Amino acid sequence: MTQARLASCIPLPLEHKLLVSVIEKAKDWALMHGVGMRDRKNFTKDSIQIAPFVLLPSPFPRTEFTKAVELQPVLNELMHKVAHDDEFLTCTLENALQVDEFTANLFDIWVKVRDEGMAQNLSLGLFRSDYLMQNPDGNSIKQVEFNTVASSFGALAAYLPDMTRYILRQLGQPELIKNMPANLALSGLCSGITEAYDLFGVPRAVILFVVEEVSYNICDQRFHEFEISEKRPEIMIYRRTLTEIYDETTLNDKKQLILDGHPVAVVYYRSGYEPAQYPSAKEWDARLRVERSTAIKCPSIHYQLAGTKKVQQALAAPGVLEKFMGAGAATGRVRDIFTGLYSLDFDENGERAVDMALADAERFVLKPQREGGGNNLYGSDVREALLRMRHSRERAAYILMERILPPLVAGYVVRPGAAVPPPLTDLVSELGIFGVIIGTKDKIYCNRQAGHMLRTKLADANEGGVAAGLGALDSPYLLDL
Repeated sequence: MTQARLASCIPLPLEHKLLVSVIEKAKDWALMHGVGMRDRKNFTKDSIQIAPFVLLPSPFPRTEFTKAVELQPVLNELMHKVAHDDEFLTCTLENALQVDEFTANLFDIWVKVRDEGMAQNLSLGLFRSDYLMQNPDGNSIKQVEFNTVASSFGALAAYLPDMTRYILRQLGQPELIKNMPANLALSGLCSGITEAYDLFGVPRAVILFVVEEVSYNICDQRFHEFEISEKRPEIMIYRRTLTEIYDETTLNDKKQLILDGHPVAVVYYRSGYEPAQYPSAKEWDARLRVERSTAIKCPSIHYQLAGTKKVQQALAAPGVLEKFMGAGAATGRVRDIFTGLYSLDFDENGERAVDMALADAERFVLKPQREGGGNNLYGSDVREALLRMRHSRERAAYILMERILPPLVAGYVVRPGAAVPPPLTDLVSELGIFGVIIGTKDKIYCNRQAGHMLRTKLADANEGGVAAGLGALDSPYLLDL
């Protein structure tokens, strides 16, 4: 499988002395402007280190960037409709629920809350649709996944273009800055939270961020709080783990979630998307309590279920998009961004997909119902896993996706504690477009695109999560191909 190549925005390699100098300046800029993370190996709350970043902005076709931006409100509305279609969610997740305990627990909460009557019909979605460029199709974007919970790096992605512009000026290339798009991800996402707060409409209500026991990605989370506090100083924000929510919150007779004597208007999940974040029954009870309350959830439990890989695969099946979107031009535009997605259920289609992957495992990625990076299987691991699961119902918890081959570009990845200068290496980039939506089943109050992020990794690395330590933050440099 061969990959095309895009040229860097300036000729490489850079002269050694210049490279060392500009990296030192960039690292100081990053630290002094909060482009940072806590050190996983030597954790302390008293310091941060630079978040991994790519020195130069990575080329990305302008037409495809524009396409992704324009599609985001369409995708927001699509996922909103999917989340409110009880029959579709139930039918789509039916087989996965039998073998995926985590998704089954989420589903059980959804059913329980739905059957007793939803106390809050409004949902807030801070979504992110992720894309890779696909070369065989002539440099067109293909969707990797759609994130409905804890869509990260909106804050750092909003600061990164300023750093990249500074780097370009230090390299004597200020004329290139015009090809870097503005990025208002932080303000766009935070305005979604405050709009939901205003729709809640209860005086002295507060906002609750659900966080991990240890937050390594602290800058990305805190900048959301700082932005809201700056724009809306009257709003108090609390940070609590699911365990603390169990211990410190109650439901009153109006089904308001009460924390520290205040009703909670919006619950914004930055945790709660993987099994390890529910170590005991307490955390599941806390999640149920939140879902039963009048607080506006980001995401609501049905939004989170709509973001599962199984739903992504089901939407790519013939006729399914038309069910939600009709047969217009927008449906065709959405279908064009899908790559091959295949069910592994125990039926004729599932058996055909298994045979196809075993015959050429390098063509596919095996994806479980998990968020947060580091969970997918590639190449020989796909074959090994399918041979192990072929006759086990476990395979229904996965989907098979055709592997996307993005173009290569040479660049420098700057990492904390790594040698300076780093080697010049081949990289590939993944574009994420943020979206905000607020609505009930019958009415959408807000639906917009809200900034972007670019995440870049070494070309030979399978996974690319920055928070997982595998990727690096980047900015797009728009090309007119």
